[in-house]
Amino acid sequence: MEQPIGPQVDPTPAARPEPVTLCGRFCRIERLDADHHGLDLWRAYQDDDWLWTYFPAGPFPQERDFAEWIGQRAALPDPFSYAVIDLDKGTAGGILALLEIRPEMRVVEMGGVIYGRALQGTTAATEAQYLMAQYAFETLGYRRYEWKCDALNARSRRAALRLGFAFEGIFRQHRIVKGHNRDTAWFAMLDGEWPARKQAFERWLAPENFDAGGRHLISLAALNKADRG
Repeated sequence: MEQPIGPQVDPTPAARPEPVTLCGRFCRIERLDADHHGLDLWRAYQDDDWLWTYFPAGPFPQERDFAEWIGQRAALPDPFSYAVIDLDKGTAGGILALLEIRPEMRVVEMGGVIYGRALQGTTAATEAQYLMAQYAFETLGYRRYEWKCDALNARSRRAALRLGFAFEGIFRQHRIVKGHNRDTAWFAMLDGEWPARKQAFERWLAPENFDAGGRHLISLAALNKADRG
């Protein structure tokens, strides 16, 4: 009996993330290094315990506790973590990671995003997401790029949609985090969608999209919404 199956797909595995340096106009991304980035990141996160509300680790009351965690985090192959360097300030202002790495399925997740207060809402923060998506699709060869967050994390859910990820649903009672239930909201971007998402990022980052005061004339959310019709 004939049964429907999906279209054929190139079975060649994607590549695993490497300690590359990705350079943009506003930020630089480099492999997280505890010795090199630790102090900058401690200063970026210090006294902002709310940054860790939805994160499995933290907050860290003492610098030594944070230093121990960042050293462990930097050594992990999955999540494979990177520091985001704000070129305007010349310091590390946050971290992000590629995780749930499945090269044979060509699926990877963008996550572990912790931006310090000074980096949040900046052009550098968004450019970092553009550089990582481009790296995942064009260099490493992934076909599915995921974003997952606590379903109660409204900021992360808004960010996913703004960046061009599509909402796919909620996994109920998906995890236990710090002794609390977590329902997980799933988002994803596919390789076939990347060219349009890339164009939206590049239009948003283009010099002509900035006014004299450095503000964007067209929002990234509007560019992605226009593309989807």
